[in-house]
Amino acid sequence: MKIVKWGIIGVGNVTELKSGPAFYKAENSELVAVMRRNAEKAADYARRHNVPKWYSNASELINNPEVDAVYVATPPGSHAQYAIEVMRAGKPVYVEKPMAKNYTECQEMLKVSEETGMSLWVAYYRRSLPAFLKVKEMIETGAIGKPLVVNIKLHKPPRPNDLKKEEQSWHVHPEISGGGYFFDLASHQFDYLDFLFGPVTEVSGKASNMGGFYPAEDTVVGTWKHESGITGSGSWCFVADKSSETDEIVITGETGEIVLPCFSHENVKITSQKGVIEIGFENPEHIQQNLVQQVVNELRGEGKCVSTGVSAARTSWVLEEMVKGYYVKKNHIGT
Repeated sequence: MKIVKWGIIGVGNVTELKSGPAFYKAENSELVAVMRRNAEKAADYARRHNVPKWYSNASELINNPEVDAVYVATPPGSHAQYAIEVMRAGKPVYVEKPMAKNYTECQEMLKVSEETGMSLWVAYYRRSLPAFLKVKEMIETGAIGKPLVVNIKLHKPPRPNDLKKEEQSWHVHPEISGGGYFFDLASHQFDYLDFLFGPVTEVSGKASNMGGFYPAEDTVVGTWKHESGITGSGSWCFVADKSSETDEIVITGETGEIVLPCFSHENVKITSQKGVIEIGFENPEHIQQNLVQQVVNELRGEGKCVSTGVSAARTSWVLEEMVKGYYVKKNHIGT
């Protein structure tokens, strides 16, 4: 296809700047239709982004013959439903992360992708951002010697709306999101480590709710091992004091160390036998655009996208395994 014509299901906040404009700014890509259950908001989005058609019914967008491919940007609880409908309609699909509410749904999506022959990609866009690609290059070229161990620390204070039940985000309600902020944010980190070191083969963890603000876990500690032999450990806490706020992935090698922030987009710090250096990077205005461009290129037969349903499902498995003790008790996972 010369120009890939996209439809978006779920034009919420993430599509305003991070992703939506990428679909009409990427080369050989056009956004022709959007959908949101609230018709007034769908129409408003279409007007502001100069999109020709809008819908309040997803099936109507999916079955529009002018739509070549669909981006599903709803909360995770409906990812599988919409992605499967898109693929059964004979169209490829790009899905927000995490891939689905749970690993079982991920497997169902992969099965339909295989059955229909329709491609399935997931929006783990850090695989295409400059800082993360540079770190991958440094590791592969031996900048810190043989990688030995990786440690993640993500500690954040509660968000203001966490404290008021009537204002809480869907992110902290497992029946919609699959888990809490751990599922939303740690998914990016584990997907990136999968990109660096290969699939995780062993994982264990403990999750708890220390703040008592919402149903989901708010604190997680865990360990894991990649098939390459590299081991990892991490802690995530979303009810910490502001003074202890931390965002870092630390990769330790035989001859040095790399410290990479995952969400703050600050400098990457490399400590080696040559000393200490820091490198800054500039992200695209629409942070998903590099990955969206890869999807468009693959649809045009001009390359491959680095974030697939297969790799994304592995990340969902890791997340689920790490917190399963907490959710078995609450009977959320697998429901």
